[in-house]
Amino acid sequence: MAAVTQPDVPQFGLEQLVASLSGHAIYRLEPDGRVAGWNPGAERLLGYVAAEIEGQPFGRFFTVEERRAGAPERLMAEAAEAGKADTSGWRVRKDGSRFWSEGALHAIRGEDGRLVGFAKIARDATRQRAVQQQAMESERRFRLLVESVTDYAICMLDVNGAVTHWNPGAERIKGYGAEEIVGQHFSRFYTPEDRKAGLPARALETARREGRFEAEGWRVRKDGARFWALVVIDPIIDDDGALIGFAKITRDISQRKAAEDALAESERQFRLLVAGVVDYALYMLDPNGIVSSWNSGAQHIKGYQADEIVGQHFSRFYTEADRAAGVPARALQTAAEQGRYEAEGWRMRKDGTLFWASVVIDAIRDETGRLIGFAKITRDVTEKRAAQIELQRAHDQLAQAQKMEALGKLTGGVAHDFNNLLMVVSGQAQLLRRRLAEDPQALRALDAIETSARRGEDLTRHLLSFSRRQRLQPVAVGLSDRAPDLKALIAASLPPGVQLVVDLPPAAWPVKVDQSELELALLNLAVNARDAMPSGGVLAITAENARLTPETAEGLKGDFVAITVSDTGQGIPPDILPRIFDPFFTTKEVSKGTGLGLSQVYGFAQQSGGRVTVKSELGRGTSFTLFLPRSTTAPKASPEEPAEHPAPSARVLLVEDNPEVADVAAGMLVQLGHTVRVVNGAAAALDMLHASALHETETPDLVFSDIVMAGEMDGLGLARRVREESPALPVLLATGYSQAAEQLGDEFPILRKPYTMSELGRAIGALLAPRGDGDGKLVNLQSARRAREARRDPQG
Repeated sequence: MAAVTQPDVPQFGLEQLVASLSGHAIYRLEPDGRVAGWNPGAERLLGYVAAEIEGQPFGRFFTVEERRAGAPERLMAEAAEAGKADTSGWRVRKDGSRFWSEGALHAIRGEDGRLVGFAKIARDATRQRAVQQQAMESERRFRLLVESVTDYAICMLDVNGAVTHWNPGAERIKGYGAEEIVGQHFSRFYTPEDRKAGLPARALETARREGRFEAEGWRVRKDGARFWALVVIDPIIDDDGALIGFAKITRDISQRKAAEDALAESERQFRLLVAGVVDYALYMLDPNGIVSSWNSGAQHIKGYQADEIVGQHFSRFYTEADRAAGVPARALQTAAEQGRYEAEGWRMRKDGTLFWASVVIDAIRDETGRLIGFAKITRDVTEKRAAQIELQRAHDQLAQAQKMEALGKLTGGVAHDFNNLLMVVSGQAQLLRRRLAEDPQALRALDAIETSARRGEDLTRHLLSFSRRQRLQPVAVGLSDRAPDLKALIAASLPPGVQLVVDLPPAAWPVKVDQSELELALLNLAVNARDAMPSGGVLAITAENARLTPETAEGLKGDFVAITVSDTGQGIPPDILPRIFDPFFTTKEVSKGTGLGLSQVYGFAQQSGGRVTVKSELGRGTSFTLFLPRSTTAPKASPEEPAEHPAPSARVLLVEDNPEVADVAAGMLVQLGHTVRVVNGAAAALDMLHASALHETETPDLVFSDIVMAGEMDGLGLARRVREESPALPVLLATGYSQAAEQLGDEFPILRKPYTMSELGRAIGALLAPRGDGDGKLVNLQSARRAREARRDPQG
């Protein structure tokens, strides 16, 4: 809408506007915007002498708002591209006062077209900017006015504050048409509170006295709605220096005000949030690492009050070792170079206690990219770390247990077949020995065969012990009582250079273990220790009582005795330590170890209800500790060897599905003076027993059966069936390994393969001994035969 002019208001011409100009500032800039040349007009306009300003960026003449918005750089880029950039806006003099500048920035190029700098021409257009002129001299101000039509309300006031001119921007912002508002006092745009406080009059007075009035505040539109306005009022002075009116510019900055208010509220809430956080230490550091702020979480975690720590260097939270190693300085350097530093480590509280901290340090930079400090977040994760360590330990233990269980199943299966092979080898050697008694060379060969068979038997024994499938006979064992025998047993395996120390005090509780397996385990550990000390050393065996809880590293609960076998040898490398209990794993030469000694120790400890642990340090020795369960009963005196019973000639039913083993067992029985019938399975054995009873033929005096056999019924099932049908018929079982036999207890006597002829003879003799000579479970062979005959012939 066109502006309306009142007849009685003075009009401003082009000549007055030109006359009001105070001169031009002309200066030269380097390509990067630094001042390179400075004329007297520039000195007069901006207040700087050439020596003060040359080499300084010309952006210092701009207001803070325009510098933040990048106006200097944008103008240089525009001039460099187009050759010229028109400039207008508020500029700042040396004394801090502002003036409205209009001018142009020209690009200067050399003969080769390369940019060599800029020429800047500016003039003080503060007074003239409120006067609308079409003269060439006011073209930039006029263009700025036109371009601002939609964003700025520009109006002219007379000396009393009445509106004389009204632009379209004013109509859009305030809602009044020119015909509605020209001639009205500008105070109607103010709120009732501001009018009552006399703010409009003070604004004009300030502009008249200081040459400018600038402020922000609420203003009122035609419809009564309020908006937040940025207002600038400049006085208009004529040629004689008399005040003839005011130029007023108003901008609606409601959105900016709302954004600033929202930002201020957000900052307030953030400060409240930071202050209220107690689980995290949140604080600021200056670029040198000095603490500049401190929240309640930092006080809670680290123990310092704000007034105790603000101004102190943050390195005081680190341990002495970390400070000596330069960890705090490297943390800040990393954050400064990479923008972020994150780590975990021990930190120190005010009282000197340590906690495990998760630390994040972020670099803070201003809008120019300059480092102004760091934001530091610290969290106490001591409990979390402990839980993670415990979880990892549980995972490791589970993985180790699963590995050992898998290996145990494998070795248990191998042991059964291997013992059958040994049974054939050793049994045939024993049978041949009687036939070749007059041949010394043959006897030497048989000795070698039997020695190898016994070594093989020891290997399978170790395998079964590792896999926890060895048939143990746990009893209460007093360690102090066994000390002399143990010392003699182990000393026999040690060279003169190894000193043996055995300290098994009387105060040590008795343990419930298989005594022979305990002795074997200690012997295996002693042999390993001996081999670790080729130049001699000390081997110590000690014992102490231990009450364990599930939280201990051993994962046991209850009363145990810890038997430790330690040496001063070479130690075990860390990469080998996790594998030392694996079957057949050894670092010794082929001829010096089987890799089953420690496997036996591991299996014995596990099967006994305990654990074995190891600690080792290269060059400083190794310690194995067996945790064995405390016995609730007192140790008994060693029982006397049971008397051997010569076995009378008997009829033996041999049940064995392995033909080679059956041949050996039958041969042994025949050489022992027994009559043998051989069947290859439980079903065949039952058929034969039923047929003997039905046809009244001679029934066997004893059933000798393998446990592990093919078919629906194994040897244990056969033994129970025989006991049901013929309670007086004794059964002897044999096995290389059977999982079922582990649960058997004393239900049936069992021979472990490979057995010798004498062991077989003793077992049969014990079963067929006359009643009263045994333990009450044995039978009288003659009485049993008579009873069977009586059942077949009741009248006899």
